[in-house]
Amino acid sequence: MGKRSNVTEFVFWGLSQNLEVEEVCFVVFSFFYAVILLGNLLIMLTVYKGNLFKFPMYIFLGCLSFVDICYSSVTAPKMIVDLLAKRKTISYEGCMLQVFGVHFFGCTEIFILTVMAYDRYVAICKPLHYMTIMGLGRCNKMLLGSWVGGFLHSTIQVALIVQLPFCGPNEIDHYFCDVHPMLKLACTDTYVVGVVVTANSGTIALGSFVILLISYTVILVSLRKQSTDGRRKALSTCGSHIAVVIIFFGPCTFMYMRPDTTFSEDKMVAVFYIIITPMLNPLIYTMRNAEVKNAMKKLWGRKVFREANDK
Repeated sequence: MGKRSNVTEFVFWGLSQNLEVEEVCFVVFSFFYAVILLGNLLIMLTVYKGNLFKFPMYIFLGCLSFVDICYSSVTAPKMIVDLLAKRKTISYEGCMLQVFGVHFFGCTEIFILTVMAYDRYVAICKPLHYMTIMGLGRCNKMLLGSWVGGFLHSTIQVALIVQLPFCGPNEIDHYFCDVHPMLKLACTDTYVVGVVVTANSGTIALGSFVILLISYTVILVSLRKQSTDGRRKALSTCGSHIAVVIIFFGPCTFMYMRPDTTFSEDKMVAVFYIIITPMLNPLIYTMRNAEVKNAMKKLWGRKVFREANDK
């Protein structure tokens, strides 16, 4: 641990070395981050104000929106500010906090998406027993399990990195602190740590992805027995879930299901799960979900109508 004090801060290379590209990215990502905040807050308010949190599906949706805000907020604001900064630095402690936050909220999101797939499976394949199986008590336990799982995963990741000595260089070819770029900077053999990190992250990402694919395959097969209307409704909901799963898990699996190596594409791939997925989740879930749309119309339509009358 004595060697570690040599490095008190890290320097990011950032998204691009081109100033014009960085200025364009500043505008684009500032807009994206605003959409993430507004879109996910809108869903959380709709679920809360529209009394939708009595239904398991919307409890999970509200929680997913909350996690999305936290997840992107760990990296996006710093990345956006850094796009205009000459020197992009982060303290050692800030870097460790970023690693913890990225893995905590990222892993929690993976578990929530898995729980949502199970919820859809029960709703479509066992509709008569839905309220018995998916009671509010069980929902809360599933959500608690998701948070605890995320916490344990990120604690392991940070514990593995904190004990590594960093004695320079301190430049990270990325725009946020993550495990693989950090392992490259450690001035010791990181093979064993790299294997444990890949096993930890990779197993969660790939394992959950496989579970999700199996559950959605079972759902789609069982839809053949449904009426045309029931099939359309179920396909609409599941279609949105599958879209999110592919956009989120594809890049995640690419990043964490491999040994301790980094590629130049990593920075662009990371944009998908750090910014694109949290931004698309509200759009995908609301556009493809009639009940959320109706709740929004009722709730926000009433407010707009009332304000118009007041004037």
